[in-house]
Amino acid sequence: MGKDKLDSTDLKILKRLQENGKITNLQLSEDIGLSPAPTLERVRKLESAKIITGYHATVDESTLGIGIKAFIQLTLARQAVNFIKDFKERIDEIQEIVECYQVTGNCDFLLKIEVADIPAFEDLITNKLSTVEQIGNMQTLVILSQPKKSMVVPTTYE
Repeated sequence: MGKDKLDSTDLKILKRLQENGKITNLQLSEDIGLSPAPTLERVRKLESAKIITGYHATVDESTLGIGIKAFIQLTLARQAVNFIKDFKERIDEIQEIVECYQVTGNCDFLLKIEVADIPAFEDLITNKLSTVEQIGNMQTLVILSQPKKSMVVPTTYE
């Protein structure tokens, strides 16, 4: 089951589950206009086809003490396969790095980091990232605000 085999009902299910992963099957079935049994069967098919890959809780970072979020643009010192592999393994061990993207353009990787405060940010740079020998250059972009954050994958919902 791929994107090409999804019908409008599947897309409605995906949209509603992305908006509220804790919705009951009964409420979901009412929202999409299908009875509960076929709704549950469709959800199970979407899960088994790995179109739905999991469910998670979204948390308010500030209540957990996260005061600084930033992007770090990284350029590697070299572009060898093992160098890139070793870099990925090293940054996977650093919990303050919550997202990592290999990108095109003026840098090789874009990291999203979340820390409590300036001392924690300094510790991340000084004691963690500076020990990753694959890094050539870094540039930090501190996030001031987040005007938009969507958890819904953009697609055509009918």
